[in-house]
Amino acid sequence: PSFGFLFDIDGVLVRGKTPIPAAKTAFQKLVNSQGQFLVPVVFVTNAGNCLRQEKADQLSHLLGVPISQDQVMMSHSPLRMFKRYHEKCVLVSGQGPLLDIAQDLGFSQPVTIETLREKYPLLDVVDHDRRPNVPVTVVLFGEPVRWETNLQLIIDVLLTSGYPGNPYHHGSYPHIPVLACNMDLMWVAEAQSPRFGHGTFMVCLENIYKKITGKDLKYEALMGKPSKLTYQYAEYLIRAQAAERQWKQPIQTLYAIGGSAALSQDDEIDNSWENELASAAAARCRSVLVCTGVYNPHTEVPLDTRESRTETVFHGHRDFRFDPGLVEPDHIVPDVDAAVDLVFQLENFTP
Repeated sequence: PSFGFLFDIDGVLVRGKTPIPAAKTAFQKLVNSQGQFLVPVVFVTNAGNCLRQEKADQLSHLLGVPISQDQVMMSHSPLRMFKRYHEKCVLVSGQGPLLDIAQDLGFSQPVTIETLREKYPLLDVVDHDRRPNVPVTVVLFGEPVRWETNLQLIIDVLLTSGYPGNPYHHGSYPHIPVLACNMDLMWVAEAQSPRFGHGTFMVCLENIYKKITGKDLKYEALMGKPSKLTYQYAEYLIRAQAAERQWKQPIQTLYAIGGSAALSQDDEIDNSWENELASAAAARCRSVLVCTGVYNPHTEVPLDTRESRTETVFHGHRDFRFDPGLVEPDHIVPDVDAAVDLVFQLENFTP
């Protein structure tokens, strides 16, 4: 095969924990009788509340085909490349086994909000021997459970340069680095209407920070769909699969099933971390949207892209530039089974 699949999960393969019926049918077409994939496949999810292996096990059970953790890309997976932060003390926010996730990604000194909350009354910044490690980086894995606690303590850390026992110091700007995974404003579960996602939590954090300081919260990096970094990393995983199977044909096209194309980030964000993946460049990435998730094929697109950030149609993150051409999908199909059929037809590929 000269192409690969990038499958979104929520709204494409499942709704909450309920499989979408077309998903099992689709995946029977993608494997041979031994359960081996006939084309390279990566599952790209903006979830960040579990380890890759757990998500792979869930998908294997739901889809009835064996899936390895190397085929799963969580929103935080690209953090493996951010080696310059791995030895630093980082404050992590989100749900699930946060310390396990952080350590699996390479972070050697992760601190959770809960740990910070417990230590906060005892924080002694005078005696250096008794002072705990202070966070020098904040990593937002996903939406937490207690938003008010996380918002309060993250703001404390940002406004005190990592010493939350100290008074706020507005002169410390720009603040310590913030890395964020998953900018989804909303996501689809079993409920009839979409639910708040991590992007909504980020909107709260950004607005609280600006209200207090008068300055914009800055991100060192943003990852998760639809960031360029996420698609570059997914492509790296696709190429690794093809190499492992010893497929000689170069991968020329990626089909993002359920996802849109990558959006451009604003220039202020440090893009130096992309250099490691600069060599990964498929000829093209095509989006195939399905009508089983958040996507609404009837949404109007604003004509004036300069006003895009204030238009209700653009639910993307503050730091992404809106491009109507990227919102318009290459193809629209009813479900994931129809998407697989369409791609096989476009590629003239017979399993």
